[in-house]
Formats: sequence, structure tokens, C-alpha cells
Amino acid sequence: VQLVQSGGGSVQSGGSLTLSCQDFGYGARPLFMGWFRQNPDKEREGVAAIRSDGGTSYVDSVKGRFTISKDAAKKTLYLQMNSLNTGDTSMYYCAASLRRPGSSPFKSYEYEYWGQGTQVTVSS
Repeated sequence: VQLVQSGGGSVQSGGSLTLSCQDFGYGARPLFMGWFRQNPDKEREGVAAIRSDGGTSYVDSVKGRFTISKDAAKKTLYLQMNSLNTGDTSMYYCAASLRRPGSSPFKSYEYEYWGQGTQVTVSS
């Protein structure tokens, strides 16, 4: 698994952005994939996760605004972010795991592989 992210950038409050994360690796396919975000001096927090069967889950703060999806043929994970607010400003990371999470798919320690991160900045 080798994750390379694209997308992100700056947008005004209420706007939308899409993040992409392509797996350039070979071999076993991830069982779970997720999107996390992290601000300086804060813990990395999970915001959305998707299982290999397509099932999704979200943290409450992004429900109804963010959509996680994947294109298996392109080996690409997406995060569509709508109705962005200044609280969404953060560095965003995609993550992948070859095993089922033991606790929560929103815990960073459940993932073995990470993208390089991309900055999302929302201005008021």
C-alpha cells in the first residue's frame, strides 16, 4: 500500500472541496480506509471511514456534510467536503489498514499506512 494524496487548498466558509487518495502499491487491498485531520498540538482525529464492502461511517461533526467514497478500479479514495466552516481547517490525511479495526475506525493506531497529508483552509 502506498497512498498519495491530492486536492485540498483554500476555500471560503460554506464552500466545498474534494480530497483524493490513490493507492500506488501492489498486493493486498486495504480492508478499511479512512480520512483523518490534525491541527498543531492536537491529536489526529478520524472523520470518516469506509469498509471494503462500501459501508461508511462518520463522526458527528461532519455527518451530512462530508462523504467518503472509493473507486476500486482506480484504487482511489475520496472525501467530498461540503458546507465547510472554519472549524474544518486542518491538515487532512488518508489512511489504510489491511485488517479490521479492533476498536474504532476513527482511531489512528488502527491504520498502518498513511498519505502525506494535504492542507485544507476555510476562511470566514
